[in-house]
Amino acid sequence: MKPTLQLKLGQSLTLTPQLRQAIRLLQLSSIELETELNEALESNPLLERPEDVIPEPEAPSAQEGPDATPADTKQEAEAEFEAEPEWDLDDYMPGSGSGSGDRDDDGEREVAGAVTEDLQDHLLWQLNLTPMSASDRAIAVALIEAIGDDGYLSETIEAIRDGLRPDVDADIEEIEAVLHRLQRFDPVGACSRNLSECLLVQLSEFDRDLDGLALAKRIVQGHLEVLAKIGPERLAAQLGVGTDEMTEAVALVRSLDPRPGAHIATQSTEYVTPDAYALRHNGVWRVSLAPGCRPQLSINRHYESLIARAGKGDAAYLRGQLQEARWLIKSLSTRADTVLRVAQCIVRHQTGFLEHGPEAMRPLVLREVADELELHESTISRVTTRKYLHTPRGTFEFKHFFSSSLATADGGSASSTAIQAMIKRLVDQEDPRKPLSDAKLANDLKGEGITVARRTVAKYREAMNIPSSNERQRLG
Repeated sequence: MKPTLQLKLGQSLTLTPQLRQAIRLLQLSSIELETELNEALESNPLLERPEDVIPEPEAPSAQEGPDATPADTKQEAEAEFEAEPEWDLDDYMPGSGSGSGDRDDDGEREVAGAVTEDLQDHLLWQLNLTPMSASDRAIAVALIEAIGDDGYLSETIEAIRDGLRPDVDADIEEIEAVLHRLQRFDPVGACSRNLSECLLVQLSEFDRDLDGLALAKRIVQGHLEVLAKIGPERLAAQLGVGTDEMTEAVALVRSLDPRPGAHIATQSTEYVTPDAYALRHNGVWRVSLAPGCRPQLSINRHYESLIARAGKGDAAYLRGQLQEARWLIKSLSTRADTVLRVAQCIVRHQTGFLEHGPEAMRPLVLREVADELELHESTISRVTTRKYLHTPRGTFEFKHFFSSSLATADGGSASSTAIQAMIKRLVDQEDPRKPLSDAKLANDLKGEGITVARRTVAKYREAMNIPSSNERQRLG
């Protein structure tokens, strides 16, 4: 078979280095973008920020020239001395807000990072201040390590005893004695094995002569579920107590904390920087970019001028750095324009949400925005990831404004976000003694023109971390 030459026509997409860079910058968050720019400024001498440019020294004034007299110089020195702020010794005393202890070697104020303390750390700190024997302290540490974020023990006493052996040979009574001491730590009721024990520990801290305390302990010990199902009036009749006494006891029970460990911080707060701002001016919504979303970079003219005078090797290096600097500046401009266009499109579609709240959120998908802006859907996906829009209703990720649609009774559509907001409103308005089931929520939504299945309501309810109707049932 003889080798032959064949000519074929075809189309293919090739990602140039410039296009790769533009795509990578587009999907970066504002913090990641700042890190990327700092690295580029350090590695590329042709790049600079406008604030990094050192201004040319000004020409000396008439008073500062060679003709200036000693008297003029003396008057200027005295004026500068008088303009200096007065030094307050109290500001530099120990414990003041601006002493030398708050500054580093460069004289800049140090900013101490917030230290996150979880429930275990909080209890261990109190344990270190409590006198105990070595064996009791080992038991206490094992108990503290066995509790969850809500403050309840996640292991049985028997399992904790087995885990302590052979280092500590403790019986059940010893472990329970240490457990009772830990339950009086702050928060009171932590390290409890169940809800009844947790509430009883908290009730034991009240004054013994408090009205309704005895009945409250009786209810907590064996009648909590009955109280939630039949209410205080019928429970009072069953227990043979007066209505006023039952009211006082129920009020005490309602004042207790069923999850004492939930108030101790378990994770640090994450902060985000908005990429765009949406504000209403004279009845019209306007969108503007945050300063950090359009960073100001420029070409260093000094190094650019050296290309013509540099040697062959240095000139090639500088030309390569100059080309990369120009690509980066152009990519940043394209990124900022794309983010602004997408933010403006989101605001145009979600004006109802901005003016009336989540229930007015309309259905919106990535393809709809891509078709309107004549961009690829993958580009819209990159822009809406880890980009945030600040509005009068709060700061939201761009993806928050996108949701699927569900049909309504009148033939229209409603967004899943709006339906979730309606479910939350119905749950907030329900009778805590008779919470709405998923089927009842679906029926109520149908009455408002939204036809959804019970399993869809359950899915949305779980997505919003709303417990089931049985778990939402509260005391009367």
